[in-house]
Amino acid sequence: MRTSIPTPEISVVEIGPFAVHIYALCIMTGVALAIWLGNRRFLASYPDARGIVSDVAIVAVPAGVLGGRLYHVVTTPEKFFGGDGRPEDILKIWQGGLGIWGAISLGALGAFVAYRYLARSRELPSFRFFLDAIAPGIVFAQAIGRWGNWFNAELFGGPTDLPWALEIPRWARPEEFKEFLTFHPTFLYESLWCAAIGVALIGVGGKLKGGQTFALYIATYCLGRLAFELIRIDEANLILGIRVNVFVSIMVGLSALVAFRKFSTSTR
Repeated sequence: MRTSIPTPEISVVEIGPFAVHIYALCIMTGVALAIWLGNRRFLASYPDARGIVSDVAIVAVPAGVLGGRLYHVVTTPEKFFGGDGRPEDILKIWQGGLGIWGAISLGALGAFVAYRYLARSRELPSFRFFLDAIAPGIVFAQAIGRWGNWFNAELFGGPTDLPWALEIPRWARPEEFKEFLTFHPTFLYESLWCAAIGVALIGVGGKLKGGQTFALYIATYCLGRLAFELIRIDEANLILGIRVNVFVSIMVGLSALVAFRKFSTSTR
């Protein structure tokens, strides 16, 4: 008898007049964990920095959500503009569609601005040490957030009959894969990969110099994301027949490795 992972039949929970989207709940849970863990790690090294992580998060989290949505809109404009586009859907982030690269980029920029502002009135370490403290929490948040894709029946890989295959309802399958029932659960692959990265960063972070933990997080995530992008079959813009995010993973990952090497010679 063939086994498979079922796709949940619901993605929204109705509570009276309110609708709670499970995708959004996963994102919020991940953010809460990232703030809690980042705060614990930062205070462990800098006890006088109480409240810094939560204060930075007030700016960084909305900036990250905005960046993630902008990246998704820019890389998949056909969903929102043109003859078949629906511009009003740009605001519907609970339906999915947060590009991690945009989220990290704009979120990091927001964190940098907020951190520099707070550093004007408090004696704080270099920003790269702050990034090192929050890196494991961020990647754990990604691991949790990916489960939102499961509830939305999205971002799965090609057809497979493996025991852990994901059963996708017919309405969610791409047109050319309508006759297939089960697919690679790339949400699960990425979630497990992110969780493993988080554990590894906590384990080795104490042996690295300032900035290296965050750089290692980016590099290792890019390695896994590259593999997952090659499996996924959801609609995506292509360059030379290759998904755009494959090129982004390679470029960002190589940049992170360069940064990791550069930070190795810095003063801790």
